[in-house]
Amino acid sequence: MVIASGKVAGGRVELDTELPEGALVTVLAPEGDETFEADADAERMLLESIAQCERGEALPMAQLIGELRDRAEDMRNAH
Repeated sequence: MVIASGKVAGGRVELDTELPEGALVTVLAPEGDETFEADADAERMLLESIAQCERGEALPMAQLIGELRDRAEDMRNAH
């Protein structure tokens, strides 16, 4: 998975990076003065997660998804 930023110009999304031809994308765009609110616990968790990534303590998305699928399978088999 790749996270890419860009802008809309002439009704089309122009990215700051190249993606392979035919890549499926999802676009998230803020609406007006829309804000994100988090309570103190959520903010603490977000800041710690950012710090972990900055320290290189992150998993590639494919590995994370694989581990989550394995856990779900283990839970299904345990019942």
